[in-house]
Parts: sequence; C-alpha cells; structure tokens
Amino acid sequence: MTQQKKLETHQLHFVLIPFMAPGHILPMVDIATLLARQNLKVTILTTPLNAVRIRATIKSEIRSGSTGLHLQLFKFPNAEAGLPDGCESFDALPSTDLRFNFMKALFMLQKPLEQIFEKLNPAPTCVIYDPYLPSAASVAKKFGVPGITFDGTNCFRMLCDHNLRSSKVHEEDVASDENSSEQIIIVPGLPHKVEFKRSHLHLFFNITTKLNVEYREKVWEAEEEAYGVIVNSFEELESEYLKEYKKVTGKKVYCVGPVSLSIKDNMDKSQRGNNIDSNEEQQHNEYLKWLDSWPERSVIYVCFGTLNCVPPEQLMELGLGLEATKRPFILVLRGGYKRDEMEKILKEDGLEERVKGRGLIIRGWVPQVLILSHAAIGAFLTHCGWNSTLEGISRGVPLVTFPMFSDQFYNEKVIVDVMKIGVRLGAESSMNYGEEDGYGVKVKREKLKEVIEKVMVEEEEESETIRERAKKLAEKANKAMEKGGSSRLNMSVLIEDIMMQKQQDIGLN
Repeated sequence: MTQQKKLETHQLHFVLIPFMAPGHILPMVDIATLLARQNLKVTILTTPLNAVRIRATIKSEIRSGSTGLHLQLFKFPNAEAGLPDGCESFDALPSTDLRFNFMKALFMLQKPLEQIFEKLNPAPTCVIYDPYLPSAASVAKKFGVPGITFDGTNCFRMLCDHNLRSSKVHEEDVASDENSSEQIIIVPGLPHKVEFKRSHLHLFFNITTKLNVEYREKVWEAEEEAYGVIVNSFEELESEYLKEYKKVTGKKVYCVGPVSLSIKDNMDKSQRGNNIDSNEEQQHNEYLKWLDSWPERSVIYVCFGTLNCVPPEQLMELGLGLEATKRPFILVLRGGYKRDEMEKILKEDGLEERVKGRGLIIRGWVPQVLILSHAAIGAFLTHCGWNSTLEGISRGVPLVTFPMFSDQFYNEKVIVDVMKIGVRLGAESSMNYGEEDGYGVKVKREKLKEVIEKVMVEEEEESETIRERAKKLAEKANKAMEKGGSSRLNMSVLIEDIMMQKQQDIGLN
C-alpha cells in the first residue's frame, strides 16, 4: 500500500565496504563518519585486523554523538588464498610476491559478504564500495541495492582513464622494443593537453599477467555498473574535469572532500589509521614539541605512503639531500620494506647521528594529518598518493613530487601542471609495486637540494608564488567542507538521491 509520507533520514542505511589498504580504508571511514553525522545508520564492513586500525576513530565519533555508526566484521580467506595469518591488508604482505594471492582472496569474498547482507537490519539502502573489491559490487547487484563507487582518486584521473579506455589510444603503435615504456601517450578529450609516458599510466594499461587482466575487467565492470561515484575532492579544485567526467559517463558524481578535514580534534588526528597506546601518544606529543621548536614554514616533511617500496639506496640518497639543505626535516621510513637493509645503510653512513636535533628519522606509522597541520611544516616531499596530496593541499603546504606507480603520476600533473602548487623532483621512471629491484638511484641529492630551494626560499619569486597558490587553495578546500560549502552540499545531494531511490522502490510519494 502506498503511504502518503516521506522517508526520514534515520530510515536510511548506508553500507560501506573499503578495499583492504590504508589509503582506501581511511578516507572511506571519514565518509562514513560524515554520513553518520546526518542522522543515518551507517555500517562499515571489514576484517578483524583492519578493524583495529579504525576502531578508535569510530569510538570517538560515537562518543561525539554519531550513534548510528557501526562496524561489522567478516573473515578474510587467508588460508584459502595461500596467505599467512595476519595478511588482511595489502600493506601487511611480507613479500610483494604475495600480491597475486591477495588478489585471489578478493575474488573469494562474495559469500562472506552475502552472509552479512542477509542479516543486516534494516536492509541496506545504499552500498558504497571500492571497485577494487569486485565481490562487493556483485553483492550490491544481487540484493538490488544502489551501488556507489569510491576508490580514493580524483576526477582528473578518472576522466583520463575513461578516455583512454574508450579511445584505446594507448593500444596504438605499441613499440615492440625495450623503449615502449617511454612512448608518449596524449590523452584525448580533456580540457587541457595532457600526455604521459606509457609507463606512467595506471597499472591496468600495462598489464602482463592473465590474473591481472581478469581482475582489471572485474574492477572496470564494477565501476560501470555503479549508480554513481563519490570522489574525495572538491569542485573548486578540478571543476573542468568534474564537468567533463559527468558528461562522458552520464553518472552522478559527488565531490565530498577533502574528507580528512572532517577530523578537528588533535587526538583524533593522532589516532587516524592507528589505534595508538599511551606510549605512542607520548611519542606523537614529542613530535609536536620538536615541531614547536622551529619557525613557521621551516621544516621539510618526507613520507612516501604505506605501500612505498623505495629502494634503500634511493632513500639514503634522499636523506643525504635533506642533510645538504641545512634545513630541519622529518623523514618517515616504512616499517616493513627492506627494513634491515635500510638500517644497515643508515648505521654505516652515520646520517642519523650527524643530523641529530635537526632531523627526525621516524620508523613506521606517523600521524600525518597532525604533522601537516603544524605551522612549522614548509614543504611536503610526497609520493603523490591522492590522500597525501589532499592532506597537503588542505593545509596549504607546497608539495615536492616523487611519484612511483598507480595514480601517482596523474596526481603529480594535478599538483604541478593544473594547480601549480608544487615542483617535480624528477622521478621519471615508474617503480611498480613488486618490481622495485633494479630501480637504483634515479634522483640525486643535489637535485633534492635544488628543488627544496624552489619551494622554501622566502625571497624567491617562484617559491613565493607557489606558497601563495597553496594558501589560497587550502582556503577553498576548507570552505568546501564548511556549512554551505560545495562538498557539504554534495553530501546532502547524495543523501537526497538515495532517499528518492528508496521512496520509488517502496512506492512512497
């Protein structure tokens, strides 16, 4: 029977299913908290060990009043896929060779997800899923729930890849010799001329294995079948690319970022992505005290993300470049990849002892949002992961770019060519995950010193222009997330669209 009333927001149930890697989970949790603040029921589906990383954030959000936020766990098929126990996240793999086993595990998730969906109460109104989890898309389709994709990239990257796929220009005149990776590809149908080396395109355009082809097709299918797309970006950042992407795909696109700006409290910033204990909290306080001791815009922050596999010899060369700048710096070393080899090189060289007091070398996870929010940070040397890029943009920090793989070369173009808020370090060779051996040293210490000067010397016109652009862009980013801002409005539009879909399904008017 048709009821003469409208749905209330508390009758909606959003289910979010992130890909198991920090760069995908963290922004999706931020989106979940933003939705929960709108009087919605929101459920995040993930595995037990991934839940450890986000539980503190969820508890804090519930304490602040978002009582509709929930966490639902499912078992990751480690044994069935040939993975060691504890490998429930891409960054937890002890060897990059296991990435194919991890991919196999992703194909096995449909049954455990279906079992959860059958028990969810109320039934999901909308599923926000990462397209790199094709099983999630299949479950949404089976249960007849509108699916919306979120993969943590931007409109620029999505439009580039869409146009490459539809035009197949990347398949034309493929050189058969060893220099094919250097072939220049001009992406058609963009507001501005954009060209890439073939090796700088997304991994899906440079596939070499059958399993990767199968996975790619499933991911693209998940994207195409979705009702809409959520983007961790803001309209003022890439309006032309947003407009064109909507036009060529016909999809609803909701720019709701930068979602990391939803975190206001310093303790929440400190715990984002890691359930810290009292000792870690004290360590974070020490980082802030150290930053407090330096003038505004004087410290170089260097971090290459959770999946970085920069070879130790290249990291060491960058460390020596930081030493040569004579400026204070923070250098973050990933805890896992070739850790012993890196520690051996550091010890033999004595870098850490020589820069003591002026340079902090941190092992493992750091509270990046908290660090970037500090006034002492004057430049951010980044791998150009989109989360890191946006976190730098949101805080008005000039960027120095060192991309390695995936969407990172795309993001470098946004930083340097579109927004002009940073400078390339000169990393011209891609360093695909699992194929790092043989990369060697591509960027010398002298180059790092030169580039740092371009963004940090106060009296230089170029650096002043970059800093001013970065500051203005940060103001736009923050305004987008405030009441009446474009991203806040887009979040409301998303909820209204899903409400209308639900009303049509149950015959309300």
